[in-house]
Amino acid sequence: MKKLLKGARVLDPARGLDGVMDVLIEGGKISAVDKEVTAGDAEVVDLTGLVLVPGLVDMHVHFRDPGFQYKEDIESGSRSAAAGGFTTVACMPNTNPPVDNAALVSYVISKAERVGLVRVLPVGCVSKGRQGREMAEIGDMAAAGAVAFSDDGKPVADSSLMRRALLYASMFDRVVIDHCEEPALSEGGVMNEGYISTVLGLPGTPRSAEETAVARDIILAGETGARVHIAHVSTRGSVELIRRAKAEGVRVSCEVTPHHLVLTEEVVMGYDTCAKVNPPLRTEEDVEALIEGLKDGTIDAIATDHAPHSEDEKDLEFDRAAFGISGLETALGLVLTCLVTPGKLSLSEAVRKMTREPAGILGVEAGTLKPGSSADITVIDPDREWTVNKYDFLSKGKNTPFHGWKLKGKAVMTFTGGKMVFKDAAWERDRKARIVYKTGGSPRP
Repeated sequence: MKKLLKGARVLDPARGLDGVMDVLIEGGKISAVDKEVTAGDAEVVDLTGLVLVPGLVDMHVHFRDPGFQYKEDIESGSRSAAAGGFTTVACMPNTNPPVDNAALVSYVISKAERVGLVRVLPVGCVSKGRQGREMAEIGDMAAAGAVAFSDDGKPVADSSLMRRALLYASMFDRVVIDHCEEPALSEGGVMNEGYISTVLGLPGTPRSAEETAVARDIILAGETGARVHIAHVSTRGSVELIRRAKAEGVRVSCEVTPHHLVLTEEVVMGYDTCAKVNPPLRTEEDVEALIEGLKDGTIDAIATDHAPHSEDEKDLEFDRAAFGISGLETALGLVLTCLVTPGKLSLSEAVRKMTREPAGILGVEAGTLKPGSSADITVIDPDREWTVNKYDFLSKGKNTPFHGWKLKGKAVMTFTGGKMVFKDAAWERDRKARIVYKTGGSPRP
């Protein structure tokens, strides 16, 4: 059935679109985007006052399937993604067993297709078993559908292995995503090394643990001509290294998480294990450098590093608790509230960093409203005020430091292939109530 989405502000940075337009969906594809579209036999959805953007793309999530389904599985992760406005996600391979062969790549793809909510793109391991010793079957996994390769959760510490992986992945036009961390410098660290870690008596991870690994990856990418992507950049020094490398023509890209953009190490003062992440939250100086890196194009993408855990894995002493934040359902709200509203990023810049840029790095068809492309669409109410309640998360992971935060701006509808996979029920009730109040009539069904 045709759907005509009418009257929204349509924003597609990939095509330079920004204005009130209509979007026609036919056969699961974008059929037309124009100021006035007519289709007499289409279901009309009135989106006046809302913002319509390409479906959000998250190039870094952990769905924990296979092996750790008590933390998250592909179905719960997909529901969480849809609720956050994401229609395409790339799943890291630190599962049990790790996704280090074509059979497991196929497993992730087929299970996601059965769930049928969002597009789940498997990332294969760089090394067999993520052990960092022997290169995994990159060619077989690429043929099976792996969009990138990473040992995320661990760095590829062996420089020789990393060099070979870069060369091999480039043969299949795939990018290697590296968790940049020098284990000899980070071992035992549970937060940023500095004054606060000293006050709290917690072992710290210095910035140099990340920056030395970033520098090595840049050197290897420059030497081989291959593409490397730096995951979850967190320090000013890393941003400066990547900025310089890009100016020199090195094929390096990078991402930053919402939590590294809006939080600092100070939130650890209460020993809140929901603020324990790897890489750790840094200083205000680092946050400012990350935002500047987003603005000037040094940082290509915003990615959640969605890392759900069970309550038992977080309700521990800080040094024993698991690293990670459940981030899919708060990412857009945090970006809109903390970056777009105060003018640190324009809405167009933010949308680009969460759509076309990550899609381009992964080499997938997503992040655009181009006619003929899949009708993957996120509808945002920029004025929607809401309070983060972790108990409302569709993710199994309730581990968030943002519980109780008041945010403004939210995904209220998500379409994948023209199929509505999420609608915010509370928002819909409020919207109908406002219509009744304004018109003095009855709510529309």
